[in-house]
Amino acid sequence: MRRILLIAILWSVFPTTLLAQDAWEACRGEAGAAAPVLHDCRPVEGAVDPQGKALWLRAAVRRPDGDAPLAFYVVGVASSEVWFNGRRLGANGRPGGSPAEEKPGRYEAAFPIAETLWRPGDNQIVVRMSSFHAPMRLDMPVAGLVVAPYPWPSRSTPLAVAFLAAGALFAAAFGFGVIHGLRRSGSSLILAILAGVAGLQAALESLRALVAYPYPIHGWRLIGIWSLTTIFAVLLVAWTVSRFRPQSRGPVVALALVAVLATWAAPGFDLKTATALLVGLAISVAVAADGARRRLPGARPVLAYLILFMGVGLVFPAWLVDLSYFLFAACFLLLLLMAEVVRLGREDQKREVALTQAAARPNRLTVASARGVERVPLTEIVAVTGADDYVELRLAGGRRLLHSARLDRLETELPAAFLRVHRSAIANLEHVRGLERDGGRSRLLMREGPPLPISRNRLPRVRDALEAPTAET
Repeated sequence: MRRILLIAILWSVFPTTLLAQDAWEACRGEAGAAAPVLHDCRPVEGAVDPQGKALWLRAAVRRPDGDAPLAFYVVGVASSEVWFNGRRLGANGRPGGSPAEEKPGRYEAAFPIAETLWRPGDNQIVVRMSSFHAPMRLDMPVAGLVVAPYPWPSRSTPLAVAFLAAGALFAAAFGFGVIHGLRRSGSSLILAILAGVAGLQAALESLRALVAYPYPIHGWRLIGIWSLTTIFAVLLVAWTVSRFRPQSRGPVVALALVAVLATWAAPGFDLKTATALLVGLAISVAVAADGARRRLPGARPVLAYLILFMGVGLVFPAWLVDLSYFLFAACFLLLLLMAEVVRLGREDQKREVALTQAAARPNRLTVASARGVERVPLTEIVAVTGADDYVELRLAGGRRLLHSARLDRLETELPAAFLRVHRSAIANLEHVRGLERDGGRSRLLMREGPPLPISRNRLPRVRDALEAPTAET
């Protein structure tokens, strides 16, 4: 469907002759001295279908308007050989009457037509086709037979969009994977796999524009695309039900799996794939709607996005399994990733507040580090220095600890004996032995460890604190 739509767009923009299925005649034929000899020709009924047999086809075509070089394009699961007005244009693979005789050709083949071969009025195209090596049977094995400008117009724009979407999806997969590694949450693992599956499908969709592969690979590519779509649909349901109705997770995911797998019976590959995705979306919408009815956090925005996604798919089904799918999936997962990062940040902030409040307990600071949680006596803390998103505690005896808190918050929570002397340092005045100037800079000398820098704007306060009776030791 997507290939036919692309050809139709080209037909409306470029000087192109689209040869519909009913424009062809199927004939009996055999090779002649210079050109094949055809007889008993009849109009083709339905789709041009060379699967499991060899076909001789012919059609009449007039030269499109314009001066652009032209070619005859064969897009489909078949090997082919083409003649134009009795002259052989070339072969794509080698068509034959059996699997042993046939050599598979490419899925897309172009046969340039020399300008001298065109005649006024009708011109005859003869095509021999066969298809014995496809891994699956298709309802429309030949997607297009068209005379169009040569070379084929660039597909760089949709390819760039697909690459951007794939990059965003793989980035989301990495982000959710990191979150899962840190928090071991089931939802983050589902979202990581979901993003990775969508990214793989974007890469697989782009394969046709990147590699001129033999037509048997096209069948395996289609099977791969449908498989990834079904996995995406089931994972989407699994994430939605885990988020908004966890008590029904088993039955709902089982229902989704059966319904999605049943789409393989749908006629036409695009319909199989679009239906699988729509089934997963429909079940996810129902679950999110139930969550919105019960006013669960996050249910309404997820429901609105899924309804929009599903609506576009129903109105434009031809685009659902192409660029729109990747763009919608990428945006959806990136928004979820941002929401997850914000949520984790808030949780860390609450945890930091709890730990800092614990620090207000007399004589102890509760320190959360990579090794666990430790209660450190305040009298043992020599200084606190900034270390990116953490702080480093310099302890008596030379020991150091990383603490998952921020310097600004500790400044407000630690007792009066601790003084902020620099934007990156807090000193315990009980461990200070003096103040010295080094050129235009001031430093606080500690009883242990290196001196601490003093900001110019904090120097008067430091002097006052050192001169106060409470700072004497």
